[in-house]
Amino acid sequence: MGAERSRASRTAAALLAAAFALPLAALVVRAFADEWRAPAVVPQQFGLRGVHEAFSSMSLEAFGNSLLVAGLTLAAALALGWPAARVLGERRLRHPALIFGLLALPLLVPSYATGTGLTEWFLRFGLADSLLALVLAHLVLVLPYVVVVLLAGFGPALRDLEEMGDVHGLSRPARLWLVTLPAVRPTLAAAALVGFLVSWSEYGSSLAVGGGRPMLPLVLLPFVGSDPEVAAALSLLFLLPAVAALVAATHAAREPL
Repeated sequence: MGAERSRASRTAAALLAAAFALPLAALVVRAFADEWRAPAVVPQQFGLRGVHEAFSSMSLEAFGNSLLVAGLTLAAALALGWPAARVLGERRLRHPALIFGLLALPLLVPSYATGTGLTEWFLRFGLADSLLALVLAHLVLVLPYVVVVLLAGFGPALRDLEEMGDVHGLSRPARLWLVTLPAVRPTLAAAALVGFLVSWSEYGSSLAVGGGRPMLPLVLLPFVGSDPEVAAALSLLFLLPAVAALVAATHAAREPL
């Protein structure tokens, strides 16, 4: 009976994976299809035009900019989100709803509107069109997600574990490394994954704040309606860091420190 259930579970997992992979397979075919007219099932002509465009100088610059901004934004979000999530997760505040409301405010309007509002302040402080402005604009949108995911890792159970480590004479750095981080590792990995993906795919605030700096979502979107082959190739380039982040987060959640 157990073997049958295990086989059924593996079959269901394989079917689910195939369902998710099928659109990606079509994307790969489209990226190499120089000519693909309906009602043909397969392209009439294959080529590398879309791939060449995806690896053009502007696309690679946009890829690097997006990766740098997402990395810096994630680092800032984790640094700021950790203490905030700890306070909220351990119920130290009497009225946490106010904090949640303030965090969620930027998410209630389109990100372009948030970015436009921030641009007014960036102009006043001399930060307009800078890398720092992009990171700050993304941080406003990433931080709420990171805090909400992270706070699930904090609570009475973690506090009890840390008190046990304190009783056994662990210093604060040792307690953080040997007790806290292993306990919250899966939650921390999930928060890092969500934070990276939100920043990596952010379009509206990048358009409003970037000042023409090429970012991969901005480069990709115009091709969606005008050139499907180039759009597909750029989408595959767009997927690479997202898949790498997913694999890294899964590995970090499972492996001991």
